[in-house]
Amino acid sequence: GMDNYVFIPYDLERTKILGTLVYGSKVVGIKGTYDEVNRLCSEIAGRFGWAFVNINIRPYYAEGSKAFGYEIAEQLGWKLPKHIIVPMAGGSLICKIWKAFNEFHKLGLVDGEVDTKVYGAQATGCAPIINAVKEGSDLIKPVKPDTIAKSLAIGNPADGFYAIKTMKDSGGYGEDASDAEILSAMKLLAETEGVFAETAGGVTLGATIKLIESGRIPRDESIVISITGNGLKTQECLEGNLVEPSVINASLADFEKLIEENGDQYAMKE
Repeated sequence: GMDNYVFIPYDLERTKILGTLVYGSKVVGIKGTYDEVNRLCSEIAGRFGWAFVNINIRPYYAEGSKAFGYEIAEQLGWKLPKHIIVPMAGGSLICKIWKAFNEFHKLGLVDGEVDTKVYGAQATGCAPIINAVKEGSDLIKPVKPDTIAKSLAIGNPADGFYAIKTMKDSGGYGEDASDAEILSAMKLLAETEGVFAETAGGVTLGATIKLIESGRIPRDESIVISITGNGLKTQECLEGNLVEPSVINASLADFEKLIEENGDQYAMKE
């Protein structure tokens, strides 16, 4: 098959690294952020004439993201939601979802006008787009990422300007979520919906909660919260943040003692 290299930040979650290695790619860990990886890949593309999915053939990769928006319309019975919240790293996905909605409207594939409000979500520790939105500016000020949401840790987003334009044009807004809010949202989603999301999903839900509580999103209108990754990829962030299992012998007496000694934690519901 075609020879390929995968360049990643060296400190990416171990499960993501293993999930890449298993396909037989030549994986190169870079001591730096996603922004520094992208810069190096641009230099390599110029030096060797290589094609990089996220660099010189990015338009194809970005256009493919429209499928996310197409599938939302299809799964909602060819209707569009009143509100959609999208996690942002480089800012491409939020733009392409909005483009997908408008394309389906022009083709007559969805009912009514495109009145969906689009909201962007970022981790507080890497929120250059959200910072600009809250400042009422179109200028993206690069930041150094410091967040558990590593998949969104792009401090100098390539499509940040267009992400801001998408939020403005749709009448939406942007919000960020702290690491604590991300973890809380991940646990809430798992406990209430049975969905184990990665940290980006925690960012989206965490931001959504704040948007609803602030009154920007009504509670009684259709809302799509974009959960874009499986939690099995980012398990490390949960270490030390969950209650560890109790260990007992294979004995009924030990189990009864466990219930007795731990009170409400193991109390049986009526």
